[in-house]
Amino acid sequence: MPGFWNIATGISYFNTKLLMGKKTAVIIKDKERQYEGLRCSLGLLLEDHQVSMIVLNHEINPTEEYTDNMGFIDEMGGHRFSNEETNISKHGFTSLHLTSLQDMLKDFDAIIPF
Repeated sequence: MPGFWNIATGISYFNTKLLMGKKTAVIIKDKERQYEGLRCSLGLLLEDHQVSMIVLNHEINPTEEYTDNMGFIDEMGGHRFSNEETNISKHGFTSLHLTSLQDMLKDFDAIIPF
């Protein structure tokens, strides 16, 4: 990892892009893998990445644990988007149209599909 150590301050300086984290989209299209996508989103947030969890074409199956973890995503500054109306009205997702998704994805450093 490129970087250097500042002897005077005792601070190590590395690539600031790595320290700030990547802007990452976690796209959950497979209903059977929604829990994996949620856990991946939380893990990335814990590592200081900017995460947008995007659920496409299905309603989530919110258990108590799943709902709690979605709350953690919100608390940690993550974003939740969906094109499914039920997710928007019942589960607090932000509305996302597929045409907007195309433009949105251009801004991400990494896209992780589920």
